[in-house]
Amino acid sequence: MSQVIRYERIDDIAVLAAQNPPVNALGVDVRRGLLAGIERAEAEGARAVLIYGEGRTFFAGADIREFGKPPQDPWLPALCDRIEASPLLVVSALHGTALGGGLEVALSCHYRIAVPSAKIGLPEVNLGIIPGAGGTQRLPRVTGVEAALDMITTGRHVRAPEALSMGVLDCVKEGDPREIGLAYARELLDNNAPRRAVCDMPAPAPIDFDAAYDAVLKKGRGQLSPAVAVRAVQAACEADDFAAGQARERELFMELMTSDQRKGLIHAFFAERAVSKLPELQGVEPRPLHQIGVIGGGTMGAGIATAALLAGLDVVLLEMSPEAAHAARDRIAANLSGAVKRGKLSSDAHDDILQNRLTLATDYDALSHVDLVIEAVFEDMAVKKQVFARLDAVCKDGAVLATNTSYLDINEIAGSISRSSDVVGLHFFSPAHVMKLLEVVVADQTAPEVVATGFALGKRLGKVSVRAGVCDGFIGNRILSTYRACADHMVLDGASPYQIDKALTDFGFAMGPFAVSDLAGLDIGWATRKRKRAAGQDPRVRDSSYADKLCEAGHFGQKTGKGYYLYEKGQRAGLPNPEVMPLIEADRAAQGLAPRVFTDEEIVRRYMTAMVNEAAKVVGEGIARRPLDVDVTLLYGYGFPRYWGGPLKWADLNGLADVLTDIRNWSEDDAYFWQPAPLLEQLVAEGRSFDDLNKEN
Repeated sequence: MSQVIRYERIDDIAVLAAQNPPVNALGVDVRRGLLAGIERAEAEGARAVLIYGEGRTFFAGADIREFGKPPQDPWLPALCDRIEASPLLVVSALHGTALGGGLEVALSCHYRIAVPSAKIGLPEVNLGIIPGAGGTQRLPRVTGVEAALDMITTGRHVRAPEALSMGVLDCVKEGDPREIGLAYARELLDNNAPRRAVCDMPAPAPIDFDAAYDAVLKKGRGQLSPAVAVRAVQAACEADDFAAGQARERELFMELMTSDQRKGLIHAFFAERAVSKLPELQGVEPRPLHQIGVIGGGTMGAGIATAALLAGLDVVLLEMSPEAAHAARDRIAANLSGAVKRGKLSSDAHDDILQNRLTLATDYDALSHVDLVIEAVFEDMAVKKQVFARLDAVCKDGAVLATNTSYLDINEIAGSISRSSDVVGLHFFSPAHVMKLLEVVVADQTAPEVVATGFALGKRLGKVSVRAGVCDGFIGNRILSTYRACADHMVLDGASPYQIDKALTDFGFAMGPFAVSDLAGLDIGWATRKRKRAAGQDPRVRDSSYADKLCEAGHFGQKTGKGYYLYEKGQRAGLPNPEVMPLIEADRAAQGLAPRVFTDEEIVRRYMTAMVNEAAKVVGEGIARRPLDVDVTLLYGYGFPRYWGGPLKWADLNGLADVLTDIRNWSEDDAYFWQPAPLLEQLVAEGRSFDDLNKEN
């Protein structure tokens, strides 16, 4: 008997207990142990089998160590079929999570019981595949098609009470999973309950699958796996029998296994787990964090404070006047109310936070005892230095002093005070209590334990934290400025902002660059352009004035109701602003540019290539330590389509040599903008990929 499956006989019930911590993943040893346990129970004359997981969960899914490797017998589909075919009564008792293959094992059992806190789900679409061990065939038979499609195409986790109402579970009961499972199996035997194989249930009633396919594909912005899952569920309804439906599921599963989208999503999955694992932090303990300070209570500062409060930290929020402080409190209260509405926070906890854990202050002395302080004030170096001078004077020894700057030189900020080793960048993304990305920006003198504290804070806040070096814009905004400039160049040369936005949302971006600018506020880009021009911009830089004209007229995007788009009150989506194209045409005429036609494919190719080239420079210069750091940054902070894995994974999938060829061709017209990244040239010359660099670190 496998060591990871313990066999026990209690009267006429054989008990198979999974012992494969931490999550009882369905690796080959577990699969072999389950098969051996079923065969032994049958050989020994048991009447029923109970399957449950020891530790914190039932089978939480596949063993990620087997991803990308040839499968070993027994394959999970064959194991599930064998469990279901057993002449014994097979019961599964669920706790923790039963996800993916874990739920497929449970569905192959004849009866299912769970504790109320258990969760089930089939999240395979998030890895670019579909359930491949009968999940698309069995689940619709117990829930009906619409409920099954909702679970499978979204990958959402379903709590036990809802799963009971859907028909996935037969019983929900408080208690130890082993004990409630044994009691339930005994009850079934005492009542002579029939053996009930899901495969023998009638095929579910069909729906309009073509309409469902189109709707799911549109909702997924081009991601294939959820839409393909619709076709697999369709086979559950229309195939000649269960075996034929399973064969169709397997066929579709294998097609997705070889797809670029599956490769991209698997890359994203592992990159997210690797991004905070830094060799430099091995054995480095973060400083304690109990209370933090936030300076500035605008949208960003209030969002940071909200995130900290929701994570259980006490917050001192500093503003310059009582009126500003109370306005900040109102913003935080509104954010917390949103959490209450979403069921993330109780009303009592909401009140406790505002009454007992949030402190408003107008004097820097209130920050004298905080463990970490984050400034979120106006993006101006002189203002930042004034703030840090005050912090240097009042904060206790060992307090971490963090700036939320998006672009400014953190080395200059740190060098202006006496404790530069305590300074770190913590670049949040707005709204800070919602967006998952946190750039931990490490200055030249930042102490290792301060870096570790930044990552510890990010983890506590539920963020995906990425290490970044110091440069204008760090990782994300530096790359953004380049691909955004590429979009501006295409506008000058003949494309419209609206064609570009549509081409890129069709590619899979959540929003196009011009719609994003409206959302962020056109004044932000305007301020950046003015700052760069004032600093002495290279004369070879292609510049434009049409966006400046919008700002000069007071049109800053969504917050003013007019930008590249027009926004009705309360509406987030807009219609094209008819004032924009005349401004663009005037700009073209002033520069003597004759517009040409761009295809959507060329728009995407130029935009992506500009992104990749700048990202390669960022990695080559050490601003990002690994290509995966760039990919995670763009995935979580900039709406990059997850199924491409990130811009550098996209480049690997599309071929680095072809990307470099495009850059060299386009450099004939604009040698300044299209300068190939040395790292990209090196990788092409060596026949290597960005992913090869990930494996070295």
